[in-house]
Amino acid sequence: MSDIPAHHAAPTAPLLIDLFCQVVDNYGDIGVCWRLARRLTQNTPHHVRLWVDNLVAFRRLEPQVDTSGCQALTDQITVWHWERINQVKLAGDVVIEAFGCELPDAFLPLMLEKNSLWINLEYLSAENWVNDCHQMPSLQPNGLRKYFFFPGFTPATGGLLREPTLLEQRDEWLATPHARSHQLQELGVPAELNSILQRGARQVFLFNYPDAPTQALIRALSNDSRPTVILQPKEGATRISNLTPNVHQVEIPFVPQVHFDSLLWGSDLNLVRGEDSLVRAMWAGKPFLWHIYRQDNDSHLIKLNAWLDKSPFEVGIKQLQIDWNRGELARCEDAFNDLLNHPGKWRNWHQSCRNWAFELARQPDLATNLLFFFTRHSGTR
Repeated sequence: MSDIPAHHAAPTAPLLIDLFCQVVDNYGDIGVCWRLARRLTQNTPHHVRLWVDNLVAFRRLEPQVDTSGCQALTDQITVWHWERINQVKLAGDVVIEAFGCELPDAFLPLMLEKNSLWINLEYLSAENWVNDCHQMPSLQPNGLRKYFFFPGFTPATGGLLREPTLLEQRDEWLATPHARSHQLQELGVPAELNSILQRGARQVFLFNYPDAPTQALIRALSNDSRPTVILQPKEGATRISNLTPNVHQVEIPFVPQVHFDSLLWGSDLNLVRGEDSLVRAMWAGKPFLWHIYRQDNDSHLIKLNAWLDKSPFEVGIKQLQIDWNRGELARCEDAFNDLLNHPGKWRNWHQSCRNWAFELARQPDLATNLLFFFTRHSGTR
């Protein structure tokens, strides 16, 4: 089924799109921008120049990236380092400023000459004020037209990044014999642990900030009769202590972005952090906890609660999400024990995750909404 309703037809004339990204913290910003660049060129005639200020970080997500500063990664996507901005003489039809990064001063005159459409792509938020600010114009003294574009969870926002057949790909992968076993082997999971996973052991993907109450999870899993294998990225792995013979930890290499989805699909529980990982965990349709990036004055908890208000989760799961982010060790351990001791509650959690993914997939995705916005404004640029 196509993402694009008849009234959301994407522009057919080829566009040159400049997408600017600064790697602020870890890999979240470039992760979103790299997905967006691929999505904007998927089944379209458009070309994207992806401007990145840290190509070393980008290379972790996409091993084909080199650090030369100008590279055609696909027929329609060229990666540029910000330092090479003076080498271009023409701005794109559309310029996307991702997550409030400031465009290079040398690029603004080119935008004026081209009369580029300027998009300020904001961070993901579930707060209600986003609905009112989405697509709001931002008047510029130089005459350029700039608009705010907010990803979000409701039809009044820009939506979430999603490939057109992502959920179908997920279900096909899950139904493919030995797909998970093969992936685990490539990740270096020892054969004996791979074997017990194929026999029904629980697979947990753990990717959180250091202040998460991970010991609460370990204690609860240790009390459960079902064996568990915890997969953690080597980089930034949280130290786990007091492991029992029933709980195994495997540090896995950093996973390129194209393989990240199937890692989430194959896990029974995903504990993720950051914006890109959250959205991919939601599309996975498996039970998950989101460790939101901590902000001053606990403002991140306001964002977390706004997201939970949009979710279909039962009260107990919502409270667990809050306690996980507050570092409430005892409360989290009690909640995990309750879920493990009552399989029906775990199944309900799983089903609510799947249902939410299908519900959100009925909305046009972020790239589709952006392309439709470009169409609406192409005649007045």
